[in-house]
Amino acid sequence: MRSPLAYAPRRTPLGDAGALSATVYLGSFAIVAFAFSNPILLAASAAATIVAGLGARAGRALWAAARWGLALGAFVIAINGLVSQRGDTVIFHGLWLPLLGSTDVSAEALAEGAVLALRIVVVMMAFAVHCASVDPDRVLRLLRPLARRSALTATLIARLVPLAAADYLRLGEAAALRGPGAAPVGRAALARRLVAGSLDRAVDVASTLELRGYANGPPGSARGARRSRHDSRFLAAGLAIAATGLVARAAGLGSFDAYPLVSLDADRATLLLAAWIPLAAAFPFASARRRHRR
Repeated sequence: MRSPLAYAPRRTPLGDAGALSATVYLGSFAIVAFAFSNPILLAASAAATIVAGLGARAGRALWAAARWGLALGAFVIAINGLVSQRGDTVIFHGLWLPLLGSTDVSAEALAEGAVLALRIVVVMMAFAVHCASVDPDRVLRLLRPLARRSALTATLIARLVPLAAADYLRLGEAAALRGPGAAPVGRAALARRLVAGSLDRAVDVASTLELRGYANGPPGSARGARRSRHDSRFLAAGLAIAATGLVARAAGLGSFDAYPLVSLDADRATLLLAAWIPLAAAFPFASARRRHRR
């Protein structure tokens, strides 16, 4: 079973684009998510990420990242609601918990946790689409002049993490097929077998790299990848989204305050910026489709 985060060549404009253009394009969504706490702009960044993922035919990666992000986000909302003792709108008063004692849960604390959860979902979806759509070998070639060892490490992680996820699924299926009379296999046992298999694979990878000459350092040069006609579109869209978001943040647009009462900007400028982000994200795919029809 193939992991949804595993890279697979796709005949899409984003798949054909270079590593630099695709990274700038997808990274701009994460930049907007980190720059703003306004839920309207975070939702716009999420919509732009979904547009990019569907355009790149990485729907499985989007769905997997959304599920993991929502699960982690629910945990963040609960923890922030219990730990942050601020806010005027108290929902639960005098809730007693072990180690924490008597706590109050406010609507403002839950709202702040929801903003953090939405940011987590956006960033995870953006990097999931990057992992599934951008060739890690191109990323290695791109980063080799800057940080050779770090680029090699990041490329190996991008390839081995999906393999570990697929191994976990296969181990779970094998444990389920042992029959009703077999003892159930817990998550701890599956984790031990997964770690043991990962260590064996790491030894094999290290031996392969040594045979290829990486013990003396990575190669000093490599053939450059061909340039795609989609590079300029994705690079321009990514730079435009990131620049517009940073300029708007510096200008004070899209503000959000959770305490003492929830307040957020929903004026015309904020709504226009929220509409601009997904439209700019869809521009490279729309222009490529229009050129293909011609």
